[in-house]
Amino acid sequence: MRDSRTNSAPDPPPTFGADLHLELRGPGLRAGLTDALREAVRTGRLVPGCRLPASRSLAADLGVSRNTVVESYAELIAEGWLTARQGSGTRVATRVEPHRAAPDAPRTRPDEHLPGYGLLTGVPDLANFPRTQWLTAARRALTAGPHSALGYGDARGRMELRTALADYLTRARGVYAGPERIVICSGFHHGLALMAQALRVRRVGAVAVEAYGFDLHRDLLTNAGLHTPPLYVDEHGARIDDLARLRGVGAVLLTPAHQFPTGVALSPERRAAAVDWARATGGLILEDDYDGEFRYDRQPVGALQGLDPQRVVYFGSASKSLAPGVRLGWMVLPEELIPEIVTAKGHGDYMTSALEQLTLAEFIASGAYDRHVRSMRLRYRRRREQLVAVLRQRAPGIRVAGIAAGLQTVLDLPRGTESSVVQAAARQGLAIRGLTQFRYEVADCGWQLPERDALVVNYAAPSDSAWAGALDALCRVMPS
Repeated sequence: MRDSRTNSAPDPPPTFGADLHLELRGPGLRAGLTDALREAVRTGRLVPGCRLPASRSLAADLGVSRNTVVESYAELIAEGWLTARQGSGTRVATRVEPHRAAPDAPRTRPDEHLPGYGLLTGVPDLANFPRTQWLTAARRALTAGPHSALGYGDARGRMELRTALADYLTRARGVYAGPERIVICSGFHHGLALMAQALRVRRVGAVAVEAYGFDLHRDLLTNAGLHTPPLYVDEHGARIDDLARLRGVGAVLLTPAHQFPTGVALSPERRAAAVDWARATGGLILEDDYDGEFRYDRQPVGALQGLDPQRVVYFGSASKSLAPGVRLGWMVLPEELIPEIVTAKGHGDYMTSALEQLTLAEFIASGAYDRHVRSMRLRYRRRREQLVAVLRQRAPGIRVAGIAAGLQTVLDLPRGTESSVVQAAARQGLAIRGLTQFRYEVADCGWQLPERDALVVNYAAPSDSAWAGALDALCRVMPS
C-alpha cells in the first residue's frame, strides 16, 4: 500500500524555545554542540529556566542531524546542566549558577556617600509624569495614526504634532507659529546642534551667550567651530548693549523669560534692544524658552519671538513640562531658515519617533497637556513656598532669589563659602551645584562678573516622598 505521506510536504519544525547563537568547535559535531551549550549556560548567556529549542528545530537551524542534538541534550541532562520534563521541553537547570567575574568594589573614601537626594537642575518631578493620561493618548494616537506614520517621514516632523504645537504656542506663549514654520527635534540640544550647523553654512563666526548658563550648550557651539563671547548678566538679564562691541557675532543665545540659572527675566527695554540689534545687523536671536510655562508671582512673560518672527528662532521642548525622556523638542523658524534646518536634519525624519510625536499631538489636542502644566505649576509653587518658609525659619540669613518663575532658585551664601557648602551637602547625601559652576567668563571680555557665592536649587526635582528629606538636608548645610 502506498504511503500517503510520500508526496506530502514535511512538517514544519517546531518554533518553541529561544533562538540560539552557537559556534560549534572541536573534533566532532556532537562534542562541539555539547561544549557550546555548556559554555552558554556557564557564562549566563542561557539563564536558569530558559527553554531550549526542540531538537528538530535546533537541528534544522544548525544543519546537523536530529540525533546529534538529542545526544547532546541527553549528555547535558546527565551532567545536570539541563532538565527535561514531559510537556515542558528541555530547559536550563535552575540550580546552575553562571560563573561571572565579581565586579570591582567601588573605591570611595569612608566619608564619601552616594547622593540620597538630588536638587540638581535640568529635570522636573519625574515621579509625577502623567503615565495614565500619556498611555491613553498613545492608544488613541496609535489607533488613529495612518500606516504611513510608521515609515520615514517629513524631516520637519509629523504634521499632527506641528499643528497641535502651533495652536498651543500661539495661545500659551505668544509665539507667531504656523505648522509650516515648526521643525520637530529631539530636544533643545538637538535643535541647537542643527542651528549651529546652519550658522556655519552661513559663515557665522560667533554666537554670543549669557555669562551664566549651561556649559553643555557652550561646548556644543564651540565644537561646531563657533566662538562664544559672553554677555554680562545682571538683575535685568543679559546686557544686550554689549552686542554692539562684539565682532563677528551673527547670533545670540538667550533665555529671556527666565534666565538660567539666575532666574531673572530679560527687561522689556532689553527685549526691544535685542530685536533692534537683530534687525540692524541681520543677526538671529536664539530663544531658549526652557521653562516658560511655569510662573508664579508675575504676569506671564510671552516669548521674545512674538516681537519679530523673522529674526528670532524659538526653541521649546517637553523636557521640563513633561520629562527629558520624552525626547521631543521644537523649533519655530524664520521662513528663510526652514530649508537650511531641514537640510541639516536630513531629507527624512530619522531622529524623532513618529509614535511619540503622534502621542504628544494627541496629548496636547485633548487638553491633557494644559491640565498637566496647570497641575505641576501649582505643585511647584507649593514646593517653592515651603522652601522659602523653611529657610526663613532655619537659615534666616540666606537670601532667596529668582523665584518668580521656573523650577529652580538661587540661594545667596556668604563670600567664600560656596565650595564648602557644596561639599558638606555631598556628605549629607545631597547632590547640588554652586552658581560658580554655571559661570562663564573669558579674559578679554572687557568686564568681570562680581564674585557671587550661591547655590542653584532645583526644588522641582525630588519626588513627594523625598522632598522633606532633601529640604532638611539642605537646611543642615546652610551657614548660620
